[in-house]
Amino acid sequence: MSVKHAILITAYKNYHHLTEIINFFDHNFELFIHIDKKSNISDVEEANLRKHEIVKLVEQKYKVNWGGFNHLKSILYLSKYALKNSEASYFHLISGHDFPIKKVSYFLDFFENKDTEYLTYGNVPYIGAADNGYLDRIEYYNFYDLLNAKDSKQNARIRSIIRFQKRLGFKRKVSEKMPKLYFGSTWWSLSRDCLNYVIDFTKKNEYVLNRFKYTLCSEEFYFQTIIMNSAFAKKVTNNNLRYIDWISRNGNNPAILDETDYDKLMQTDALFARKFEYPKSTSLMKKIKPFITII
Repeated sequence: MSVKHAILITAYKNYHHLTEIINFFDHNFELFIHIDKKSNISDVEEANLRKHEIVKLVEQKYKVNWGGFNHLKSILYLSKYALKNSEASYFHLISGHDFPIKKVSYFLDFFENKDTEYLTYGNVPYIGAADNGYLDRIEYYNFYDLLNAKDSKQNARIRSIIRFQKRLGFKRKVSEKMPKLYFGSTWWSLSRDCLNYVIDFTKKNEYVLNRFKYTLCSEEFYFQTIIMNSAFAKKVTNNNLRYIDWISRNGNNPAILDETDYDKLMQTDALFARKFEYPKSTSLMKKIKPFITII
């Protein structure tokens, strides 16, 4: 019998693209969607998403700012809900800007009899990385939930508050009780047992989750830190099966993908690619869909 899958999606816009994602998957998949509270997706559009049989949740629980703690909370919310309401063996976290780049049959065959966690990870501090090897994200108060970093004036305030803390010589302590810190990409594909472990750990160790408040992009630390300090670490392959171009292009970093990316997407071993944004990605989507929907 084929492995069932749960697709967890955090989104804030692009209703049309969400429907494209939903329409790609079949009865072997169940979808759980969190939409940013401040999204411009209408109530009618949200209701239409719920009409799809494989969509098991559409919720606007949190206001999600880029870099803010609420993104991690929304991911944990989706994870807890899906674990209770799905028989899936694997859970895949994607954003509303992602799209699958392999056929459904490939998904099902790839994960059959697998005992692997797909998660990128690295040590903290990571020498040579931005923000003082990522330590600035953890050791200073980052107010991304309170201020919108996508607004240039508010982003400047966030940065000035961090500079002020540095001038004072202030640093937030990391308790010795905290597990060794790891970081990596937000997006992952995890087994039921592994994801269940993360949720169970969260219930029993609230201080770990709470310490990641006011951390820039806490979701890039939390799952890696818990999993890499567990017995599941030996099952992790340092590959999250996502295609992302980290060279700034089409006005964004990571790059907004376009038709010039088609050959790379067809050759990669990744299951999902990002970011898709319209109209830049329209031609690419038209080329991808016939390839991945051929039986």
